[in-house]
Amino acid sequence: MVETISPALARRIALAAQGFGAPRAAEPGTRQFGLLLRRLGLLQIDSVNVYERSHYQPVFARLGGYDKALLDKLTYGRAVTEYWAHEASFLPIETLPLLAWRKDDYRDYFATHPNSWGASNAETMAWLLAELETKGPLRASDIEHESNKRQGPWWGWSDVKRGLETMFRQGDVVSAGRIRFERAYGLPEQVLPTSVLNTTVPRAAAVRELVSISARAHGIGTAKDLADYFRLKQTDAQPAIDSLVESGELLPVTVPGWNRPAWLHRDARLPRRLAAAALLSPFDPVVWERDRALRMFDFHYRIEIYTPQPKRVYGYYVLPVLIDDRIPARVDLKSDRQAGVLRVQAAWAEPGLLADDVPRIAQLLREAALWQGLPGDVEVMARGTLADALRAELAAN
Repeated sequence: MVETISPALARRIALAAQGFGAPRAAEPGTRQFGLLLRRLGLLQIDSVNVYERSHYQPVFARLGGYDKALLDKLTYGRAVTEYWAHEASFLPIETLPLLAWRKDDYRDYFATHPNSWGASNAETMAWLLAELETKGPLRASDIEHESNKRQGPWWGWSDVKRGLETMFRQGDVVSAGRIRFERAYGLPEQVLPTSVLNTTVPRAAAVRELVSISARAHGIGTAKDLADYFRLKQTDAQPAIDSLVESGELLPVTVPGWNRPAWLHRDARLPRRLAAAALLSPFDPVVWERDRALRMFDFHYRIEIYTPQPKRVYGYYVLPVLIDDRIPARVDLKSDRQAGVLRVQAAWAEPGLLADDVPRIAQLLREAALWQGLPGDVEVMARGTLADALRAELAAN
């Protein structure tokens, strides 16, 4: 008999699997960061920095204020790498062999599409590989700088970067860490430990393990949820789900209102209640799959960074606000470092907002300003249905 899980319990299961509701260390450090990365499986990377880069915020949401330099030490170190997992992502280095088939797919694509950049610029990529072999890991800007002094062929900045990114996708080069957020590239043998270099995982087994990581990070989810975490095709993910059901790792369940089959991870916590308060990055796993956010939280969410300003509904960099197991608000944030304030450019209430939520949201913003090193605290602009109440709360306390 298939067990029925209530929608409220499904939300708590999902949030607990993502690390919410757990006790926090007084001063989070590399140990807590490493444990969280393995719990989540990855941290999505994005270059937008109007408030904070995307991979820093999920850690703050779960662990509270921390030293970003310590997280950099982990994510730019030898135990963590980067690849196209859920978009560009930091992930534990032992996960990299599970994505070798994706590198092969990119290589096959470039080989069978003669008009693609990768197929039509073999000379550029051969030169770049020779540069890395001779000089070791380099950033694109390092190569461009050196290329200005070269005698012979010169390819512009865009070709250097595109060449490195093409080879990064198909595995000819790997991430060698970052300097001021710019990725360095190296040959695999220059960067990866032999344990990773010598590991080969057949595609079906790799996909099965990726779905297992996804299922643990979800706690509970549909086939689409479990596939999307590592951007897998559902036709590839479903056999892996079936195998994990057969082994007992995944348990088929029904969630009223989901209108599709779901699976519960056998190790998932089933909290009777969950206390949490967090600002969620647009690239946080809790909300990055927009259909799941709507299904679980009745929260319709679209990022509007690339929407022309006059057409934006909520703002430029809008963060959903998690209170316990609800998303009762969203805020458009900017770290105004010149003025020394965290600027709430817009604040919006959702239908489920409770009066007691407002003080908790105000406290979240204060904590975010402190973490960002903004001594001027929080300034709330007039835009949005929550702006007045939030400004009054911040002024009163």
